[in-house]
Amino acid sequence: MGLPWICFSAFAVCLASCLKFHGHKVIQVQLETEEHVKLIKSMDKTFNLDFWRPDSSSRIAPKMTVDFHIHANHTETILHLLKQNTVHYEVLFHDLQAGIEAQLDNSRLRKSQKHKYNKYNDWDTITDWASKMASEHSDLVRLIDIGNTYEGRPMTVLRVGQSNAEGPAIFMDCGIHAREWISPAFCQWFVRELVSGYSKNEEIKKLLTNLTFYILPVLNIDGYVYTWTEDRMWRKNRSPAEDSDCFGTDLNRNFNVSWCDIGSSDEPCTEIYCGKSAQSEEETKNVANFILSHLKSIKAYISIHAFSQMILYPYSYTYELAPNSKELIPLLDRLMTGLIHKAYNTPSPLSCGTQASVVSSSPSLRYEPPVKKLHWPSNTSPIMFSLILPNKFCYTYCILH
Repeated sequence: MGLPWICFSAFAVCLASCLKFHGHKVIQVQLETEEHVKLIKSMDKTFNLDFWRPDSSSRIAPKMTVDFHIHANHTETILHLLKQNTVHYEVLFHDLQAGIEAQLDNSRLRKSQKHKYNKYNDWDTITDWASKMASEHSDLVRLIDIGNTYEGRPMTVLRVGQSNAEGPAIFMDCGIHAREWISPAFCQWFVRELVSGYSKNEEIKKLLTNLTFYILPVLNIDGYVYTWTEDRMWRKNRSPAEDSDCFGTDLNRNFNVSWCDIGSSDEPCTEIYCGKSAQSEEETKNVANFILSHLKSIKAYISIHAFSQMILYPYSYTYELAPNSKELIPLLDRLMTGLIHKAYNTPSPLSCGTQASVVSSSPSLRYEPPVKKLHWPSNTSPIMFSLILPNKFCYTYCILH
């Protein structure tokens, strides 16, 4: 069963008080030369661009497609500079607020506070859903408390599988970046598919008999709540920075591997702030401690993100290949084949084009995305690869994370 089109119920508080984005635009540019790269980096310093792909100006290079969000007050100047310097661009969103409100415009869903798989659910609804899944499917689902967030919200992992033994397992997280709402929606859908398919699908039954899934439906809970109540585009967690008025650490860059290296920032006001120290944040410490306490069983770590079309595998912070790269390449080849078959022979889960790229730090690919968290376990355990979804062709529903 495919994941249906996602809408979300309007959160009454947010409708009244959320930060607005009237006149803000999302631009896609094609960078051909080093001069184009220098221009975008200079614009970033001047206008504080919000990069969506890649997620910082330090990652851009010639022959790259780059997407970023710009403030309404800067639009005229930025578009003039792009034209003046012959940078080809396309406006993906002419009014970001209009795009957000278009998703809110569903009176039937606004009236419903029940959990649904065809809308985005707020945190309280997700919490109730997790409890209900454990209650109604006690033979397959168990809740595990792994600690609290900075603001004191409990982080709960859903353990999905038939066996109570410490056998082979996969850890999956969603929602490490607060604004990527499609990610927690996927985790909820995935749990539903597992438990509903157990009695109907022999492959799923065999899978859950021999394998355990540890699923964290929202890793960055405080940030996720903030996107519902204050700022739809918030990305980081909500811990205050020392010696700064700014809030939040990019949890994806706070894990203890190549900490605060290339692709991260030690400036608290940036979107890619790595934190005051490695694993300084409650959320990253909780996940790290859980992983380390299950090293003998966890064989893979899958992290679901938006927006992009990449399957990332170790390592993302160096051009060196991981020791198990010979095992990973055939595995990823089969995964890509499956994605392509799903996209072009059956309806895609999001009714979008499911195209993806396998991305590593290989010099031939010339791309090294700074997803530190995804590869933290690889230095301490046989955890294998990480997955980032979706999707470049689904702007109205997917670019809004």
